Amino acid sequence: MADIINLLPDHVANQIAAGEVVQRPSSVVKELLENAIDAGSTTVKLFIKNAGKTRIQVIDDGKGMSDTDARLSFERHATSKINSAEDLFSLNTKGFRGEALASIAAIAHVELKTKQENDELGTAITIEGSIVKKQETTATSKGTSIAVKNLFFNIPARRNFLKSDAVELRHIIDEFHRVVLAHPQINFSMYHNDNNLFDLRSENFRQRIVHTFGKKTNEKLVPVDEDTELLKISGFVGKPEFAKKSRGEQFFFVNQRFIKSPYLNHSIQAAFEGLLAPNKYPSYFLNLTVDPKSIDINIHPTKTEIKFDDEPTIYALLRAAVKHSLGQFSVAPILDFQRNAALDTPYHQQSDNVSTPRVEVDPDFNPFSSSKPNKSTPSAPAWESLYTGIKSAVNNTNDFSEVQFESDELQSSIFDEDESKKVQNTFQLQHKYIISTIKSGMVVIDQNRAHQRILYEDFLKQITLKGTVRQQLMFPLSFEFSTKDSEVFQTLKEQLEHSGFVFDELSNKQVTISAIPAALKESDVAKVFNQLIDDVHNEVPDFNFSSSDLLAKTFAKSLAIKNGKKLNVTEQEFIVNSLFACKEPTLSLNNKAIFKTIEITEIESKFN
Repeated sequence: MADIINLLPDHVANQIAAGEVVQRPSSVVKELLENAIDAGSTTVKLFIKNAGKTRIQVIDDGKGMSDTDARLSFERHATSKINSAEDLFSLNTKGFRGEALASIAAIAHVELKTKQENDELGTAITIEGSIVKKQETTATSKGTSIAVKNLFFNIPARRNFLKSDAVELRHIIDEFHRVVLAHPQINFSMYHNDNNLFDLRSENFRQRIVHTFGKKTNEKLVPVDEDTELLKISGFVGKPEFAKKSRGEQFFFVNQRFIKSPYLNHSIQAAFEGLLAPNKYPSYFLNLTVDPKSIDINIHPTKTEIKFDDEPTIYALLRAAVKHSLGQFSVAPILDFQRNAALDTPYHQQSDNVSTPRVEVDPDFNPFSSSKPNKSTPSAPAWESLYTGIKSAVNNTNDFSEVQFESDELQSSIFDEDESKKVQNTFQLQHKYIISTIKSGMVVIDQNRAHQRILYEDFLKQITLKGTVRQQLMFPLSFEFSTKDSEVFQTLKEQLEHSGFVFDELSNKQVTISAIPAALKESDVAKVFNQLIDDVHNEVPDFNFSSSDLLAKTFAKSLAIKNGKKLNVTEQEFIVNSLFACKEPTLSLNNKAIFKTIEITEIESKFN
């Protein structure tokens, strides 16, 4: 039988290896930024075009490379970080596997320029699909500039799997966040299609968080600081009231390396136990410093997962440190809920002797006396003069028919019809379900899911037909979002305008609107925007995703009546009638049942 095992050609082996390292443009961004940091750079610039599909370029002012090193850097398993297997357990750098540049060069066009500080001239290399097209001497500044063009040009099937530009850009921004937060001492800037998205100067950790996610982040942060022999913890957690529906702002850094750890994340959730609303997740930005020999970071190609020698102890220390900080800064509740901390005696006064205050009272003082009281002569009852000339109304025969009483304002309702004239065909159960009778029994409707379905189909029709009525605001509304969140509005700007919004400003961090849909209350705009951002980040729509559909779902989920709200008869009937007028009355926006039918035979069986 003939031999069937063959050695793969180098370019094929490189393409296969690239599949592990380069999954999308953000993977290239991560590798190039980490190489710039390892080079000792103080300033790093990132340039992106078309969400990285066309061009990704990183320019740094690091130590650069010699001619030989520049050529060897594109060979597989070529690295300056380790010399032996033992070095894997004392790593202090980002890249060490020696496959990043080789993998990137196998599936893209790469242009490298680099120069060391003491050299007069540098080196320029051009590579296409692992093939070196050109290497020459060139004039360039100190450091390294590497441009990656036409990603996956020779693997079209892989390129077709990339998502829309908006989605890929969000992944790039995620990677950028992870790198810049881990190294606040380095200057970073990021440009997308010539638009400056980030310009971060060297600063402390708190400032880096605020400048990355927006000024409003500052008030949300609670400092965490704990130093033990095994582990040093520093950083911040978010206050419980600012918890989000998504896990977007959760960052662990171990020895300045971003990691993902469900185990450690659970310790944070445990520290917030009893402080969070259901389905809410706290923000945290935590730096963990441990002995490099006590962790293994070579267990995953992306190096975002690590193994600790003593995970249970790390878990306990982290949970205790976060819980202590929440209590220390009066974020966690205390046992005595009636105590007012503002009335507590300051520590420096608790040991002081307390003297009884002396109060002097003049027993002859009369506030109604026209002259000063004489201690020898009692004051006249001057107060009686106040009532002189006033007729007694005790025997007045008025029956109070003219008296008007101020009444409490009635709660607003979607309808203003007279409820007393209504014939009740529906009933509300537990302020959650609407019960309506039918010939074969009865229908039990989830009021929240039903209203979501009604609003969704109505908003989708308005957005699609582009004929929404809008209301002009007397004073424009301004909102500040992180750069990543602002990109959501850039992507959905056209659909938002069709739905009735008018934008006066839409920059990378500021959103100002002067008009909103007529069906939307001004007080609900912030709620709709926050829901929209959560929906986009959680669903991560691909290139087949309909932004109009997502927008309609966001409006519906934000504005639908909630379970627990009492509905009058008219509102109940409106929900029932409108639901069964929908195109899809049976399923909610999350593909769950909106109503259940209970047959009369099923009811009768309960009495047998």
